Amino acid sequence: MKTFKLISLQVVEDEKLVDIELVDGLIINQEDDRSFWLLEAYIRKSYDDYFQDLAKKDKDLLVQVVITKKENNPATFQTKIASIKHTDNHMSILFEGKLKRTNNDYAEIVLKNLIEQGLEGEELVNEFKKKIKR
Repeated sequence: MKTFKLISLQVVEDEKLVDIELVDGLIINQEDDRSFWLLEAYIRKSYDDYFQDLAKKDKDLLVQVVITKKENNPATFQTKIASIKHTDNHMSILFEGKLKRTNNDYAEIVLKNLIEQGLEGEELVNEFKKKIKR
């Protein structure tokens, strides 16, 4: 098993990126025969309704994460919510899933979102670079 710090988390929902502000996070490569990873996001309780709704749907979720350093490229995981636990002011979301080997989906979603925001030219390029290097 290998453990890493989770730096950022985005949920890909209906071809949109939902930024989740982390208080803390951890990602574990289980290095098992299924190639499963565990991702734990420690977040504010204000996200409770959002994640409860996602958990009720019981569908696979695509999540984009940055691991170890903010300069690293995002990695895409196909996950399911394994558990939701609450503390006084925070909650822990445990995802279980597999690493997806392609980053093209993420780049396309980011680009589409930026164009929908009306960005173009050099401004589009700069924002795209920032989002990709999250």
